[in-house]
Amino acid sequence: MKIISIANQKGGCGKTTTAINLVSALAGNGRRTLLIDMDPQSHATLGLNRDDQNSLYNVISRITPRKLGIRDIIQRVEKNFDIVPSNVLVGTLEQELADEIGREMKMAEIVDSLRPDYDYIVIDCPPSLGFLTVNAIRASDEVIIPVETSRFSMQGVEHIMDIINLIRDRLNHHVISRVLITMFDSRLRHSFSMLAKMKSEFGEKILGTIIHVNVKLKESAAEGSPVINYDKYCRGAKDYFSLAKELIAIEEGRSGAAETAEFSQKMKDVIKKESESLVYTTFSLLAPAAQSVYLAGSFNDWSLNDGGRMSKSDDGRWMIRLPLSSGQYQYQFVVDGRWQPDPENASNVSNGFGDMNSVIKVGANG
Repeated sequence: MKIISIANQKGGCGKTTTAINLVSALAGNGRRTLLIDMDPQSHATLGLNRDDQNSLYNVISRITPRKLGIRDIIQRVEKNFDIVPSNVLVGTLEQELADEIGREMKMAEIVDSLRPDYDYIVIDCPPSLGFLTVNAIRASDEVIIPVETSRFSMQGVEHIMDIINLIRDRLNHHVISRVLITMFDSRLRHSFSMLAKMKSEFGEKILGTIIHVNVKLKESAAEGSPVINYDKYCRGAKDYFSLAKELIAIEEGRSGAAETAEFSQKMKDVIKKESESLVYTTFSLLAPAAQSVYLAGSFNDWSLNDGGRMSKSDDGRWMIRLPLSSGQYQYQFVVDGRWQPDPENASNVSNGFGDMNSVIKVGANG
C-alpha cells in the first residue's frame, strides 16, 4: 500500500488535476484508491461535485461541535475511487494546533488506520509549505511534484525538496520524491528547452510520463468528472492512464535499472517523435526603435513568457523561430508593451476586442 502526496507551492501547475485524474486512472486499473483533499480551497472536492459539509476539520479539530471519525466522512466517487472532502475550515487547523505537541503527526495517525482498506492513498496538498503540507508529506511514502515547463516551477521544486529534507532530518521520516512534467506544450521550442534543463537538474527523479496540454482536462473539471470518464480517448486521459501504469510498475518492483532505462527511453522517444512532427516557422517585425518585442498567439495561449521573446538583428528587425504543428494560428506582436498585428501579413481576423489578429497557416511542409 502506498501513500502519495501531490505537492507544489506554485499554483497553476496541475496539482489538483493530477490528483483527481491519477486516482481515477489507478481506480480504473483495479486499485482501491482514496483521494484526500487537504487544500482549504477544496478544488478536488468541488472538481468532483462532492458535498463539503463535513471535512478533515471535523476529524482533526478539538473544538469542532461535530466531531467525526475519518471513515464517517469518506464519500464514494465511483468504483475503487473514494474521497475525503475538504472545506475552508481545514485552513484554520494550523492556528488551532499551533501549540500542540506532535501536530506534524496528525495526518499520519489518520491514514495509518486506513492502510488495510486501500492500495493507494493520494493526498492533494494546498499550494503552500505550511502545516497541512508538512502533515501530508510526513504521512506519505512518496511525493509527486507536478511542474510545468517554466523557470518559476523549477524553483517550486527546489522549495519542496527543502521541506522533504527538513522532514527527513527533523522528523526522521524519509520519502521518495518524483517530478512530474505537466502542461507540456509540444508546439513550443521553449517547452523542449525547459524540459532539457529539468532533466539535467533533477535527473532520475523525473517520471517517464509527460502530461501534455489538453483542453479536455479543463472541460472535464468544469463538468465535475475525471477526464477518463469525460473523454477516455483524449490525450489527457491517455497521459494519466500511462502515469498510473508507471506508478503501478514501480510499486510492483519493476523499477530497477531496466525499468528506469525504459522510462528514460520513453521520454526520449516522445521528444523525438513530437519534434519530427513540428515545422519551424519564422516570425519577424521591423521595429528598429523598439526596446523589446514579444510574439504571442493561439500557439502559446497568448502568454508573454520568455519563449516568445524576439531577438533583434543589426538592421532593426526582430525575429523568432518557433516549432509549430500543422494548422492555423492567430498572433500579434507586443512592442514595448503595445499589442499590434503583423503589418507585413495581409491575412487577419477580428478578435472581438475592436482589434485584428494576424493569421498564419502552417502546412506539413512549412
